[in-house]
Amino acid sequence: MLVLGIETSCDETAAAVVEDGRVVRSNVVWSQVAIHARFRGVVPEIASRNHLRAVVPVVEQALGEAGVPRTAVDGLAVTVGPGLIGSLLVGVQFAKAAAFALGRPLVGVSHLEAHVMAAFLADAPPEFPFVALAVSGGHSSLYRVRGLGQVRLLGRTRDDAAGEALDKAAALLGLPYPGGVHVDRVSEGRDPGRVRFPRAMIHDDDTLDMSFSGLKTALRRHLEGIGRPLTDGEVGDVAASFQEAVVDVLVARTLKAARVTGVRHVVVAGGVAANRRLRARMAEAARDAGLALHLVPLAYCTDNAAMVAALGYHYLFGELAGSRAVPRDLDMDPFERHVLDGW
Repeated sequence: MLVLGIETSCDETAAAVVEDGRVVRSNVVWSQVAIHARFRGVVPEIASRNHLRAVVPVVEQALGEAGVPRTAVDGLAVTVGPGLIGSLLVGVQFAKAAAFALGRPLVGVSHLEAHVMAAFLADAPPEFPFVALAVSGGHSSLYRVRGLGQVRLLGRTRDDAAGEALDKAAALLGLPYPGGVHVDRVSEGRDPGRVRFPRAMIHDDDTLDMSFSGLKTALRRHLEGIGRPLTDGEVGDVAASFQEAVVDVLVARTLKAARVTGVRHVVVAGGVAANRRLRARMAEAARDAGLALHLVPLAYCTDNAAMVAALGYHYLFGELAGSRAVPRDLDMDPFERHVLDGW
């Protein structure tokens, strides 16, 4: 079965064709990074207008690269939330129109659930149950996944997401946008212990929640205390120290989640899952704890439609076919937040 996936939750317009929930026939992503760089962040109105311009050519490119006509698609899947409401609306309305015109079934899926289940696009997918860390510019959440469609929230950030913290740190350090990528780059080979930044809630036994807002404040105060422009080497050391604090919290909270739930498999997903330091530290910690770590392949860490189509297959034709846990066909609307955020 071929599923056409559409993803427009933020500033990437993406479309993909996935076969039987596992074989990625095409995966096209059109990014608006260059458009929003001057603002050092995504402007929702600009993002939604550019989705309008891009969604048709991106879908046509995905079908072309997959080598299939639009009539060969057996079903469609689209992100319904969470995300920017204007951006989501473009993808949902396009998917509704396409499903109606083609006479094909349509399912709406959670952006966060799709990120987590992107682990099954890897050569060695995880076994159920597993703990998943979904970490990005907008989300930092921990889930226990018992099976397809069985996802329970364990903990999440109480303020800023880890990716947002990295982006704000980059801005304070004068690094280009998008910040998280550049923090990762300038941190390579630098001293992550040069500055001792706080690790909020890292030893809190009463919750699996996280917090990164105070970390940003600590960085600002550190730079104000220096009172002069930093050298390139100093920027690298401060960036590495800040990144280490973020990674320490993510690793510690994820391993604690695995301990309290008693699972042996751990998944790390989302845009920040592409961070090299996080991948290395998580691999080391999982190995020491005797856990099986599953890092989502880099191609599916950032926002993409392959993960949407792959998850959509299970709701359309797989084990979850007929489930009313997700919106279907023309009876759906986008949501800024999704049920996964509140479970």
